[in-house]
Amino acid sequence: MITCGIEIKGSEVILCLLSKEDGLFQITDCRQTRHTLSNPNDTESMRKFQFMLKKLFEDYKVKKVVIRERPTKGKFAGGSVGFKIEAAIQLIEAVEVDLFHANRTKEILQKNPMPIPFKATGLRAYQEGAFTVAYAALSEHFSED
Repeated sequence: MITCGIEIKGSEVILCLLSKEDGLFQITDCRQTRHTLSNPNDTESMRKFQFMLKKLFEDYKVKKVVIRERPTKGKFAGGSVGFKIEAAIQLIEAVEVDLFHANRTKEILQKNPMPIPFKATGLRAYQEGAFTVAYAALSEHFSED
């Protein structure tokens, strides 16, 4: 089962595709790890953005999408565009979408620490948030089995 970890920053989504087979985590190469919503106030632009993500999920056989949840209040609160992106992803019917709060991720990582440092994954530094949330989701899923 391929899981797509997503971190939303402003009008951009950052992706990391991860799976776990035979107890080993596999990072799947993705044709594009960053996507920007060009005009969040235009309905057609929103539809194209959503379609592009849906197509990517279909192409890579993604079954679960995990979004790193952003606070709604305070210094680090997410902006309105980010919440529109989040809703567009949640409305894609072909995948199961889950939001992971930072506390939930932290608890899972305490029980299931990453086997290697992030730098050893070969991913770009900007993908760390997306990778971490995907790793936490897969670790939680496989600890329930």
